[in-house]
Amino acid sequence: MGAWIEGWFARITLHSLAITVSVLTYILTTRVERERRPPSIAIAWVLGLIAIPYAALPLYLLFGRRKLKRKAAPAVRAHPGSSWAEDLIGSFGLPPAAPSAVRLHRDGGESRLALFETIGRACARLDICTYILRDDILGREVMARMVERAQSGVRVRLLLDGVGALQLSRRGFKRLHAGAVETAVFSPLLARNTSGPRNLRNHRKAVVADDAILWAGGRNFAAEYFDGAPGVPAWLDLSFDLEGAAAAAAAAQFEADWVASGGGPAERLAAARTGAAGGRTQFVPSGPDQSEDTVHALLIDACFHANERLLAVTPYFVPDSSLETALRLAARRGVKIDLCIPASSNHVLADFVRNRALRSLAKAGVAIHLLPYMAHAKAVVFDSTLALCGSVNLDSRSLLINYESAVAFYDLREIDWLAQWIGALIPGAQRFDRRPPGLLRDLGEGLLLTMAYQL
Repeated sequence: MGAWIEGWFARITLHSLAITVSVLTYILTTRVERERRPPSIAIAWVLGLIAIPYAALPLYLLFGRRKLKRKAAPAVRAHPGSSWAEDLIGSFGLPPAAPSAVRLHRDGGESRLALFETIGRACARLDICTYILRDDILGREVMARMVERAQSGVRVRLLLDGVGALQLSRRGFKRLHAGAVETAVFSPLLARNTSGPRNLRNHRKAVVADDAILWAGGRNFAAEYFDGAPGVPAWLDLSFDLEGAAAAAAAAQFEADWVASGGGPAERLAAARTGAAGGRTQFVPSGPDQSEDTVHALLIDACFHANERLLAVTPYFVPDSSLETALRLAARRGVKIDLCIPASSNHVLADFVRNRALRSLAKAGVAIHLLPYMAHAKAVVFDSTLALCGSVNLDSRSLLINYESAVAFYDLREIDWLAQWIGALIPGAQRFDRRPPGLLRDLGEGLLLTMAYQL
């Protein structure tokens, strides 16, 4: 009997030690790295570390952290910007707004032509960052054009995310290597050493020619993001290209990501063509490498600055409580808010958990429009003063975990173009049904929302 009690006491002591180590690890990493999490997420991690420390601690070390020490050298602002948004972005240490010659792409055909034009205009260096490059009709054409540029003497560098890279076959990688295209994979899933937790994915999408021309937006390099293909319907998406200082800022961000992924640094170009004329734009990266949640903060601040309208389109809408509150309060004080999302996206769980926030916002007066097709576009318009377009979805993963990027537009021409593009989606949409859910669905939404931040 004494031996049994002694063994039982030893197991209790070992379990208590595991709990203590787990909770201390959470506290120390949170304090040292200055992690800020929504209260519900923090509570979920702590309860998991107490209840099942042996499973929760490895999961926390793999997926729980969301900020890294890597940070590009901050830019110094010589004077305040012309708007609150410029000042806020500048306070993050990001380059100021500057004139850019901008073209927004109305559909996949325009986007494809602009993409190939950007690739073709590269004379010294071509940098391409994307989440997905698929070995399909569109992806093979992109690879062929990269190889053509590389064989003509241009240094071509391709950066793929570790998860997205799984969609490119070995044959595709061999084709690129044989054509002198340099490739790097950001945080490969099976790598022993990586720059951070495996849950931090690079979702940025940008093509930069000679540090001066930028093609960007929400499109991955696969057929459905452009015109589709036989048996592959096209998705609705948004992209743009520009020439100006924002392209140089995107090039600097690519360089930081490339070096962090083990790629060789680039030589400094003799002269980058950045003196473009046009509307003012500002490149805004967000993610673990930024000291603040840049786009998230900009969206919340913009909700409180908006006076008349807010239009948004996004494929996935799972906001955290702070963004949801900012949107709800904007609607309650009279801002006309139109949110366009697909009735059914390609992520079933995201469609399920979004409904709690949608019901709350609809009750406050937000008009929610369910599109009868897959929309992968990401853009937000505030009044006639600010618009954002890029790779950022309006969900917690995109805003608080992923490496993302967007461009802020300050000129009325681009702002009105995006407002009209989003507004044209509304007549063909259905309204959201905000009736309260049943008990089981309500419980399911609550449980999944505690994990949605990490999904």
